[in-house]
Amino acid sequence: MQSRFYKGYNVWGHAIAQDNGCAASGTITRESKVIAASGVLAHFSTEEEAEIVGMDWALAWVDSHS
Repeated sequence: MQSRFYKGYNVWGHAIAQDNGCAASGTITRESKVIAASGVLAHFSTEEEAEIVGMDWALAWVDSHS
């Protein structure tokens, strides 16, 4: 899992282990409250790829809502 603080939000990129690789998802929180979550974005063969895509989604969400 990757996380960082961005424009007042905590953003997360997740890799969800699956039988044939990893699913990517992203989450945005603020003050310990979940603001948005992506659900499954796509499937990848590595955790790193999935986390990057989840983080990219979260950063884009913040950019489009601030």
